[in-house]
Amino acid sequence: MQTQSVDINVDVGEGIGNESLLMPYVSSCNIACGGHAGNSKTMRKVVKLAKQHRIKIGAHPSFPDLKNFGRNPMDMPCVALFASLKEQISNLMTIVQEENTQLHHVKPHGALYNMAVTDTKIATTIIEVMKSIALPVKLYVPYKSVIETLALQNNIPITYEVFADRNYNDDLTLVSRSEGNALIHDSDTMFEHVFHMIDKRKVRTVTGTEVAIKAETFCVHGDHLHAAELLKKLRMNLETVGIKIL
Repeated sequence: MQTQSVDINVDVGEGIGNESLLMPYVSSCNIACGGHAGNSKTMRKVVKLAKQHRIKIGAHPSFPDLKNFGRNPMDMPCVALFASLKEQISNLMTIVQEENTQLHHVKPHGALYNMAVTDTKIATTIIEVMKSIALPVKLYVPYKSVIETLALQNNIPITYEVFADRNYNDDLTLVSRSEGNALIHDSDTMFEHVFHMIDKRKVRTVTGTEVAIKAETFCVHGDHLHAAELLKKLRMNLETVGIKIL
């Protein structure tokens, strides 16, 4: 296999407080900016940590739903959703600029992310927010999704994201968290899952089917019980087989 490089990202600023344990093993982070978690204090703390570790900084906007951690679908008017997402990203951008660094990407959170895979209205609203940002900020998207198609049509730079700690269905949707096999807890299983996507450009789904996938950045959820340990082992295993984390 040719020498390859991938990005490893982690969701942070969500109230867990383990960011200093995660940062040494990732190359980008997604900072909660008030929709499902986070405030100006947590955002600034994580931005400083990311800058210290030279990690790419991303905004992690959500449906404005602190009560349910942004994991429940919401039926919002497009105008209201646009305003909320724009405010969340803008609040983080202000802090990023004050800390003399830059925003690299946007990655929607939770139900907003999942709905944008198939829901044209939601995906379009996110794209309109991206178009309103003056800087060339990337958008993390899943392969073969509505939001991927719309981003490409609107010349929004994208990075294909997959999940290192989640299992997939045959249609490339994530196995529901209500299912017992939704999350990957074992470090060896996680490495095999990730390496297969890099090496074969396919994901092995829960039915054992091989499905083509594009993977440029791999997410490990920061609120996973053993996130730091899993990230450390994943990075070590990838570097052992010659894959660089950039």
